[in-house]
Amino acid sequence: MSNNEKRNPERAHNRRIAAWLFVCCLMVYAMVILGGATRLTGSGLSMVEWDPIFGIVPPLDQDTWEETFALYRQSPEYQKINIGMDLAGFKNIYWYEYSHRVLGRTIGTVFLLPFLFFLARGWIQRPLIPKLITMFVLGGLQGLLGWYMVKSGLVDNPHVSQYRLTAHLGLAVMIYAYMLHVALGLWYGDQHGADVPAVLRRATSLLGGAVFITILSGGFVAGLKAGFAYNTFPLMDGHWIPEVIFMQEPRWRNFFENIATVQFSHRVLATLVFFSVVTLWLVSIRQSLPAIVRNGLYGLLAAALLQVTLGISTLLLHVPIPLAVAHQAGAVLLLTVVIYVRHRMIYTAPAP
Repeated sequence: MSNNEKRNPERAHNRRIAAWLFVCCLMVYAMVILGGATRLTGSGLSMVEWDPIFGIVPPLDQDTWEETFALYRQSPEYQKINIGMDLAGFKNIYWYEYSHRVLGRTIGTVFLLPFLFFLARGWIQRPLIPKLITMFVLGGLQGLLGWYMVKSGLVDNPHVSQYRLTAHLGLAVMIYAYMLHVALGLWYGDQHGADVPAVLRRATSLLGGAVFITILSGGFVAGLKAGFAYNTFPLMDGHWIPEVIFMQEPRWRNFFENIATVQFSHRVLATLVFFSVVTLWLVSIRQSLPAIVRNGLYGLLAAALLQVTLGISTLLLHVPIPLAVAHQAGAVLLLTVVIYVRHRMIYTAPAP
């Protein structure tokens, strides 16, 4: 512990709590990436049962594997899509979904036990307690929402509802963003006084909202497997705007159920985000900003360039799994940088 921390134990406690929350953020980030891989490999419906207490124990012998596989063979996905799959193939998809669920439970444990420890030691300031409880409750709801999502594909139609999938993704990203924001405040402190024009702070906040909405639109792309259609860029089937963009009635359904409209909307939102980042960067570099903010803006531009490259490459190459997973990871990375830059704009020390 440094001399400053010895003189200010509250500051030291906040830093410890922040470090713990950063670890939780990293785990939630991994959860989002693993969830994307689970979806892309078609593994999400491989576990037709889930015991929240004892379900952490996987099949350990041949007989248990055969019993688990027998349950899967009764599911709509096996009977309508994976008919004839052998046990080895089943194991491949099972481990993805099993790992995803176990990681979710691990995150809950890694969050709860240190929280109780910090609380017992009196290190958590009173205003912070409701925020941490909210994170834990949202994490529990996320687990329930995940099972609710999976159940949509275990009835008759072996496809997960794109609405439930997007809700599951959106809540995970919300938890991540909230946790990261609180952790940054604890690590750096929440003293206002950044020497940054208010318009830049507002623009960065709006950018964060746009990134989040674009991630949600990506959830609908994944849910409808819309990335496997119109694998050209920037045109779609030779048109800037697909001819079938409003073929469904009522028209609002097209934005959530029409593959062409869903992919077109995602393209438009992603393009809007990219040019918003470029504009923000061009305007900001002409300002006299603290070095930490300026460096963050360069990181934001790099993250946006990376994400656009990943997105276009994933589309043109017909959604290879490694690239598609990297694209989902890049989306959360971009949101991470936006949250960091916004926080530094608001709370960083004024420039000399």
